[in-house]
Amino acid sequence: MTMKERIEAGLLFSDNCEGMPEERMRAKQLMKAYNDTEASEQGYKERLELMEQIFGRKTMAWIEPPFYFCYGTHIKMGDMVYVNVNCSFIDDGEIEIGEGCEFGPGVAIATVSHPVNPKYRPYMYCDKVKLGKNVWVGANASILPGVTIGDNSIIGAGSVVTKDIPANVIAFGNPCKVYREFTEEDMRTYRGGNPINEEEIEAINRLEKEGK
Repeated sequence: MTMKERIEAGLLFSDNCEGMPEERMRAKQLMKAYNDTEASEQGYKERLELMEQIFGRKTMAWIEPPFYFCYGTHIKMGDMVYVNVNCSFIDDGEIEIGEGCEFGPGVAIATVSHPVNPKYRPYMYCDKVKLGKNVWVGANASILPGVTIGDNSIIGAGSVVTKDIPANVIAFGNPCKVYREFTEEDMRTYRGGNPINEEEIEAINRLEKEGK
């Protein structure tokens, strides 16, 4: 069994062979290039090109620099994902992010951990993290190895997500726990019970179009 096969199987591994140090070095170079891009139209074009190199596939997302990762190629990100500043995706293992997900600043996703025994702590093991579509993760939340979060769910700011979270719920805390499921009122209102209606959405869209 190769080291990379051990990683995929969730077994203990070392990342100092099989080209992994070189992969991480290339990732660091791409990360620096991405984080050095300017806030301009040209800078955005450069980011799109760099994201394709970082993730190994065309990716239509908006990622605010600085953004941190280990390999990049282990991250599979759907379209229309928004990642705010200072997010860290520790992708020794696979991270799958569904389309339309949103991340507040300072969110950390980890796929790798270590044995409790200090003698063996230099070794690692991985467990995939998966987020469904339209998940909203609040600022400074941490998502730990092996976690799956269902479609549409909201993770409160500062939460530490240690276990799976189902779809269509609001969850928060350390450790993160489900507070409640979405309600019909949630679907038709926002802050303080203010109604959301199609006229309001059309007005927003019209202003956005006129402002371009």
